[in-house]
Amino acid sequence: MNRTFEAVKRQLGAMGGAKFEVGLFKSDKTSEGRPVMILRTYKPQDVLQSVARFKFENCRGANVFIRPAGEHNLSMVDDLTGDSIRRMTKSGFAPALVVETSPGNFQAWLKHPRILPKELSTAVARSLANEFGGDTGAADWRHFGRLAGFTNRKPRHQGEDGLFPFVMVREASGTVYDVANRFISEVESTLIDEKDRRAKVRHTVGSRRSQRALKGIETFRANPAYAGDGTRIDLAYAIYALSRGASVEQVEEAIRRRDLSHKGGAKRQADYVARTIRKAVDLVNQS
Repeated sequence: MNRTFEAVKRQLGAMGGAKFEVGLFKSDKTSEGRPVMILRTYKPQDVLQSVARFKFENCRGANVFIRPAGEHNLSMVDDLTGDSIRRMTKSGFAPALVVETSPGNFQAWLKHPRILPKELSTAVARSLANEFGGDTGAADWRHFGRLAGFTNRKPRHQGEDGLFPFVMVREASGTVYDVANRFISEVESTLIDEKDRRAKVRHTVGSRRSQRALKGIETFRANPAYAGDGTRIDLAYAIYALSRGASVEQVEEAIRRRDLSHKGGAKRQADYVARTIRKAVDLVNQS
């Protein structure tokens, strides 16, 4: 019991933070046919005071998991080898906490110098998993890790003697890794670039769809509601097309498809088209 308490205390100390979520995962089927995760939020001292209860549930088959509550300054990289942990440390990514979840298999918690928003936190976790060969499926801003001091109750880890391996703390410096600021900046920059690229793609696709679905000016000219009044038709079409993403040049080209010679010479025709488009733009902006 004392060894379990000390393991939990070391893990909490290395992770830091004001609140944690502890999950007791019971893989036994419920009446609905699904496993159960009993989840509660604790302060660090409450986690320590609950060790005996967690131990009791662990002995009855529950796995014990932990994660920071809310946004935080940690990234957990799952399913690492010992070589991966050593490579992390040598390259400036020394974990604040290393937990051996089963023989030769590790979870590393890296500590950042600041709390990361959810989207950036997930991007950082995935970049770390990709860089060091971790499980990218477990890389997000709020993934659970195992709580040390309890047994890993996965059936595949059960020994011939019927016992399960203990989850053990292997390193617990609690320190921020050396290259944290540079690494976070790089991931943040990549994330911004990717968001800009997606926005441009959405805008291009949206514009193309809008233009494909745009009615032609001939539809307005055939509409009896305008009684063949070319000036009304030109303005109505300009308002319609501009409000749906058409460019000024596209609208101008459409208006000029009809004979404007009755407006006068080339200059008068150009002035008419420009006035129509200006009026349409003003009306669109007012709507």
